[in-house]
Amino acid sequence: MKVQNFYENLSTLHVGTMDNRCWYVPKQDGRESQILLSGDDWKFAWYPSVEEVPEHFWEKDLEKEGFINMEVPSCWQMKGFGQKQYTNVRYPIPYDPPYVPNENPSGAYVKDFTLTEKEAGERQFLYFEGVDSCFYVWINSEFVGYSQVSHSPSEFEITGKTKAGSNRMAVLVLKWCDGTYLEDQDKLRFSGIFRDVELVLRPQKFVHDFTVQTPVAEDGRAEVTVRFDRVEGDLEINCTLTDAEGKEIGRAVSNGENIAIPVAAPVLWNAEQPYRYTLKLQAGTETIEQKVGIRWISVEEGKILINGKQVKFRGVNRHDSNPYTGAAVTREDVIRDLQLMKESNVNAIRTSHYPNAPYFPELCSEYGFYMIAEADVESHGVVTLYTNDGHDCMGYIAQDDAWAESILDRQKRNVIRDKNQSAVIFWSLGNESGYGGNFEDAGRWVKAYDPTRLLHYEASFWNSAGYHNDVSMLDVMSRMYADTEWVKEYCEDRRMRKPFIQCEFIHAMGNGPGDIHDYMELMYKYDKFCGGFVWEWCDHATWEGKAADGRDIFHYGGDAGEFPHDGNFCMDGLVYPDRRPHTGLLEWKNEIRPVHAAGKDLAAGTVELWNVQDFADLADTVQIRYEIKKEGTLLAEGEIREITCPAHEKV
Repeated sequence: MKVQNFYENLSTLHVGTMDNRCWYVPKQDGRESQILLSGDDWKFAWYPSVEEVPEHFWEKDLEKEGFINMEVPSCWQMKGFGQKQYTNVRYPIPYDPPYVPNENPSGAYVKDFTLTEKEAGERQFLYFEGVDSCFYVWINSEFVGYSQVSHSPSEFEITGKTKAGSNRMAVLVLKWCDGTYLEDQDKLRFSGIFRDVELVLRPQKFVHDFTVQTPVAEDGRAEVTVRFDRVEGDLEINCTLTDAEGKEIGRAVSNGENIAIPVAAPVLWNAEQPYRYTLKLQAGTETIEQKVGIRWISVEEGKILINGKQVKFRGVNRHDSNPYTGAAVTREDVIRDLQLMKESNVNAIRTSHYPNAPYFPELCSEYGFYMIAEADVESHGVVTLYTNDGHDCMGYIAQDDAWAESILDRQKRNVIRDKNQSAVIFWSLGNESGYGGNFEDAGRWVKAYDPTRLLHYEASFWNSAGYHNDVSMLDVMSRMYADTEWVKEYCEDRRMRKPFIQCEFIHAMGNGPGDIHDYMELMYKYDKFCGGFVWEWCDHATWEGKAADGRDIFHYGGDAGEFPHDGNFCMDGLVYPDRRPHTGLLEWKNEIRPVHAAGKDLAAGTVELWNVQDFADLADTVQIRYEIKKEGTLLAEGEIREITCPAHEKV
C-alpha cells in the first residue's frame, strides 16, 4: 500500500488532529456523550511491511484477505503477530533517523459502527488514547489524518465524513516511525491500538480545552480559577463548584473569559488526605465535570512544600504493564497497583517514562499519590553510538535542531492532557535523553504554560563536551543511583540550593533493593533530600501458559528469540509480573512506614513514637496494640488509645 510518508518526516508529526486538550468525558442529558469503539469485533490483518498491505484494504473482502477478529485495545505481539522483544538501552532498529527499516510490520484494522440520525447530526471526534507507534485513519474511504506519539492521545474531527446508519473506520498502524527514536524506554516493545478508542459526540458549540488552578493566599483563602483555552463558538458557560458532600461553594458565568470562584475555608488536598471538590461546566446541552484538589506547591530553602508543609516522596517508578496483555491495561489493573502501593506505604509515583493511561492521574488524585508526570521521551540508544573524534553521543538528539519540534510536541501533549489533575506535582521532560537546547526550550515552554508546578529532568546532569547546560528552568536536582556519600556532600553543600530527588534508586533486581535504610536515614536527616523512587514497581514479562506442574510460565528478554535483547534486566521490580509481592516490597514497605517506634525508658514502660507522615495526625491514622513477653511467655497485652501526635513530631 502506498501512503504518504509522514512516518519518516520530522516536520510532519500530526495531520488532521485537533489541538491538544485536557482529559475529560463530556456528558449530555446526564449521560456520557461518547461511544466506546473498543471491543472484540474489530477486523485485523498483519503484514511484514507497509508495502504488502493491500491498497484500500477496507474495501476488500476482509475474510478472503485473511482478516480476523481482533480485540481493541490490545498489543498484536500478545495476539501471536510479530516479534516479541525486550531491550533496554539499545534501539530495536539500526540508528538511521528519521528513517526506519523497509520491513516495517504493519497492522490493518477495520471497525464498523452505527450512528442514529441524532448522533449523525452531532459534531463527532475520534479519540485514540494510545497507538504504538504511528497510524493513519480513514472514515468511509475518506482520509482523516495521521498521528504519532504512542502514549499520548490523538483526536480527529470526523464531522461530515459519517452518516446515519453503518460507517466504516480503517486504521493502519506501523510498528516503527521517526518517533521510535524518542521512545527507547526500558520495557518490552509492543505495537498496535493498545488503549481505548472513543467516538465523542458534541454539540455545535462546546468547551474544547480549559485550565483549572487553585491559588491559595497567605490568609488561607483560596480560589478555583478556570482559564478557557479554546471554546468552539459563542456560548454561555455556567460554572459551579461543590464540596465533597455536594454542597455548593460558589458559581460564576463566563462567555469565554477567565473566571474565579472563591473558597473562604478550603479543605486542602494532599496524598494522605485527598479531599476533592467538583467543578461543573455547563455549556448549552453539554456538561463537563472536573474533580479539583485545592493545593499549592513551593520550594523554600531546598525543601519542597505542599500547602506550606515539607513533604518527602517515598515513591516507585511505574510502567503500564500486564503479563497477559502487554501494554494494554485496564482500569482494574491500575486500581490493583494503586491499592497494593497504598498498602505498602508508597505515596508517590513516577510514570516511567511516558504518560500512563489517561485515567491514571485521575485515580492518583482520588486515592492520594504525588506524581512525577513524565513525557513520552527517551533516546537512550544514542549512547551506544561511536564517533572517530571521541564525541559524546548522548546529546545527539537533544542538541539537534531537527528534533526540536518533536521533543516540544511531546511535552505539550503530556502537560495539556493532565494539567487539571491535583496529583501531578512535577512535570518531567523525559528520561535518559541527554541534554541540550531542545530540552532547555521545552522546559521554558512548560514553566511558562504551567508555573504552578515543579519541573524535573534527570538527564540535565549529563554533560556533553563543548556544551554548557542551562538548567535554570529546572526546579530540582535529580540523579539516578547516586551513592550515599554523594548525597551527603550535596545536601551539606550550601552552594547547592535546589531540592534533591533520586528519581531512580535502590534497584529492585535480584537481591535488591539495597541500602534502603541508609538512604532513608539521609532522607529524614536532610531537608534537601526530598524523595526517592524505587526502580521499579513491577517485573516485566509475558505469560506463556502453564508448565507441566501447573506453575505459570513467564518469558523475559531473549526467550522469544529476539535480537537485540537485554535478558532478564526487565525482571527488576518490587512485585512479580502477576503482582505477587517480592520480599523487596516488604522491606521497602517497612522502611517507609508512617510511624517509627523506639524504646524511650523501658523500665518505666515508655516508648517514643515518631510520626513521619507529612500531614496526618497519628490519632487519625494509627491503631496501637502491644504485647509484653518474657522468653516467649506473654505477660501483658492491650491497646493504647487516643494517641495524638502531629506530622513530623514525636510523642
